[in-house]
Amino acid sequence: MPRTPAVCLLLVSALLTAGACSVGRPDRASSAAVPPGSPTAVQPPSAAAAPALTEAQARAALVTETDLGEPWIPTEGAATWRDGLLKARANRPECQRLLDTVYSEELFGTTTRSRAVTALDDAWDEAQLRYQVVTQRPADVDSTLAWLRTLPKKCASFTATTAQGAVRAGQVSGFELPEIGDAREALRLTLTGESADGEFTLTLDVAAVRVGDDALALTNGGVGDVSADVTQGIAQLGAERLAEIRRQGREQV
Repeated sequence: MPRTPAVCLLLVSALLTAGACSVGRPDRASSAAVPPGSPTAVQPPSAAAAPALTEAQARAALVTETDLGEPWIPTEGAATWRDGLLKARANRPECQRLLDTVYSEELFGTTTRSRAVTALDDAWDEAQLRYQVVTQRPADVDSTLAWLRTLPKKCASFTATTAQGAVRAGQVSGFELPEIGDAREALRLTLTGESADGEFTLTLDVAAVRVGDDALALTNGGVGDVSADVTQGIAQLGAERLAEIRRQGREQV
């Protein structure tokens, strides 16, 4: 049974269910076309007016194994490739920062609030997925998104040396997300090297989306199959769910 179609079917079903409460998707280019001070500029209602999420609301906004279905299960621990590949010394500072960030799994830093996290394992391909909902100042989230946006150029090609002295070839490329949330960014990191079993490639998708004063962070990676469709689908479902939780929070105030 192919993996990707089954997962995507569940994601599509969930997105159709959430369609009535989908978040607005402003286009960055079109929104910048009219200067904010212009008489014709129309300021849409801001999602940032919602109060900060409670921990319970943040947990409710998570995407879980129930949404994804087979082969995703609650994690059984850190993947063996994490220490062997991500714990490495890159030859460029920005690439080192990226490796440190994905290894620590703190894309937005440690000062965030309303943190809720879920981690899942792909029982077929040994991939791992980590999904996080946080509350942080929009300017801080946008700063992280801007940094991610620079990496496909700064880390298009680099090398990283593991603690065992093995040299890995690294690449960062841009990764497209649907027009979700208020701001978004994603990339794909690959590390290629040799092992006793031959050449291998670690693929790690990294995605972040801001929805008002809240944000989601997603990593999906492994040395087997890593589906871009799954990463994009989870990001979209997560943004829709987070927007709905924020809407419910406003109604309760």
